[in-house]
Amino acid sequence: MARVYKMLALLVITTVLSGCALPYYWQAIGGQINLLRKRTPIDELLADPSIDPKLRSTLAAISMIRKFAVDELELPDNDSYTTYVDLKRPYVVWNVVAAEEFSVDPKRWCFPFVGCVAYRGFFDRDKAERFQAKLDARGFDTYSGGSSAYSTLGFFADPLLSTMIGGGAPYVASLLFHELSHQKLYIKDDSEFSEAFATTIEEYGTEKWLREHSDEAAVAAYRSRLSRRAAFADLVEEEQTRLRQIYASDSPPAAKRAAKAASFETMRATYARLRAQWGGHGDYDAWFAQPLNNASLAAVATYRHWLPALRWRLKTVGLDEFYADCAALADLSSAERASRLEAWLKAATATSTVSAAPESVQAPASPGFAEALSEPHGQ
Repeated sequence: MARVYKMLALLVITTVLSGCALPYYWQAIGGQINLLRKRTPIDELLADPSIDPKLRSTLAAISMIRKFAVDELELPDNDSYTTYVDLKRPYVVWNVVAAEEFSVDPKRWCFPFVGCVAYRGFFDRDKAERFQAKLDARGFDTYSGGSSAYSTLGFFADPLLSTMIGGGAPYVASLLFHELSHQKLYIKDDSEFSEAFATTIEEYGTEKWLREHSDEAAVAAYRSRLSRRAAFADLVEEEQTRLRQIYASDSPPAAKRAAKAASFETMRATYARLRAQWGGHGDYDAWFAQPLNNASLAAVATYRHWLPALRWRLKTVGLDEFYADCAALADLSSAERASRLEAWLKAATATSTVSAAPESVQAPASPGFAEALSEPHGQ
């Protein structure tokens, strides 16, 4: 625990020197300390005869998933996800995304360790909603949602959380693979690449895990879900493209607002047609039930922008070379990295894999984010 307090002290010092708002950091520090204090080793829980049988079964499966992540996916072999915390709440953090009224690009905030990211995360929902209200009052489009998991990028031994285990073993596997991928590679100031990298490994690992521990029906169902997720991502990208054209026009603000509202109605109508094609699967009904704006689009796009390019690269070169290629990207400037990723994206489009997950690359989405001491995950 001494190392924990040294790290937290360093964060506070950095915050003071950079002139950032201390209250925000104090809530992040307090939330992180609270998590670390509540950790119980999973091995200790499994040895407890009084533990709930369902929780025992889940924790035993997670120990296997954790080993699989190291042995089969070459993800970090450390103490992360070897302990458990029952949070007794639905999410670990609540996250706020903001965008200007006439921009699809999210506002960014900069922090020690993780760099600049497109969200702010809070361990307390009320604090998140108060921050969102302040942004609303300033005229921003905003989006707020809970996250079931997050990563401290290896700074701490992240515990498994009760918020992560409600969706069953495949869902937990996807979360663990995603968060451990952030520990393997995370590029400061490039949330789009970092999230796409982690999602690519999440998807690849989850299907591989399903093939070894489930049946073809489960794999097929999983692939179907991934296909729907890709169609939803395409829908978000199409909406952003329409809005960029609206915002770039010389129309007066009132006309832009009317065109913006009409564009979101077009998006809703398109989703209704997609849903019918999906046989009634309502994966994104809750998302469309909320007010839609620039920020809600940005919250999705951060995770998806480079995903087709990275899926294609992994399928083409295999896991080891993929890791080497992505590590090399981290050494490039942002412009050089974007140029190389654009080339991969063009290659993906040319081979008709841009909107479908490759055969060895799939997994359920695990939406969300966190920050300050941590990095995002979830939705």
